Amino acid sequence: MKKMILGLGLALSVVACSDNAETAGDASGDNGVVNVYSSRHYDTDLALYEDFTEQTGITVNRIEADADALIERIQSEGEFSPADLLVTVDAGRLWRAEEAGVLQSVNSDVLNERLPDYLRHPEGLWFGLSTRARVIIYNKEAGVPEGLDTYMDLADPAWKGDICIRSSSNIYNISLLSSIIANKGEEAAEQWAKGVVANFARDPQGNDTAQIESVAAGECRIAVVNSYYLGRFAGGNEEERAVFDAIGVIFPDQGEGESGTHINVSGAGVVKNAPNRENAIKFLEYLTSESAQRYFADGNNEYPAAIGLAGNSNLEEMGTFRADTLNAATIGAGQTKAVQIFDRAGWN
Repeated sequence: MKKMILGLGLALSVVACSDNAETAGDASGDNGVVNVYSSRHYDTDLALYEDFTEQTGITVNRIEADADALIERIQSEGEFSPADLLVTVDAGRLWRAEEAGVLQSVNSDVLNERLPDYLRHPEGLWFGLSTRARVIIYNKEAGVPEGLDTYMDLADPAWKGDICIRSSSNIYNISLLSSIIANKGEEAAEQWAKGVVANFARDPQGNDTAQIESVAAGECRIAVVNSYYLGRFAGGNEEERAVFDAIGVIFPDQGEGESGTHINVSGAGVVKNAPNRENAIKFLEYLTSESAQRYFADGNNEYPAAIGLAGNSNLEEMGTFRADTLNAATIGAGQTKAVQIFDRAGWN
């Protein structure tokens, strides 16, 4: 079996084998392969790839690495890149791919029908596959934090010394602040960032799992985390379930006039010089089908991106919510301003 040439220290995972996986082919996508560059690293994605091959006969070849490394690789490969599809997580990384000029526009009636407009790039450069809500959690033993209903409330001095959260360099936090800039304005966003810094229980550290465990243990009263981490604890072993049971969940900004809870989007776009363009579009359309969306929901505790589909029982246990419908492309475009505000606020 031939293999795509590796570079930049990336590893290749071939989900289904083909004798011509290295062949560039033409734009019609007649090679029977689709070459996926993915920064997602979940076992459920492998099941998706295998199911797609079983349904279509199209072999999925995958390179998995950090999104920035994959974007750099596609740029360095240029017109000779074997990449057909770039899959990544968060509006910020999708925006980076857009800015790097590595994606091409796609117009698919299937994708336009299945996905809400805020989970599609306005020019068809990428399409949402799944979402995660950025929620506020609190220690149940310390009691419900009355008056904490919105993201902006996190800056209230009433929560001084109570908040644990990740570093400002984390893409989830950057996108959250970018959404606040878009919804509330730069001045309000800067005041918010400064207020949250003043309320830190400790310097930012760890991932979302660490924040959840710290709140459950009472090391801090409040944290901001992505919902799929909570889903893992809810459906985990006895010890993990005990952590979940020790915390409460607030879906922010649900009141009248508020924008709704911020969501992160996992998405994909067809690469600019995709040698198997038609197969890439077929794969995108498959990933938004109900069966594929259930893989995202049931296998990785993500909310389906497709209209009308619900999350799994772990997510449903936390309650329903209204999502912020700010287009993810707008969130991506505000990344630079968000980083600058974090720096000025002293959010390390």
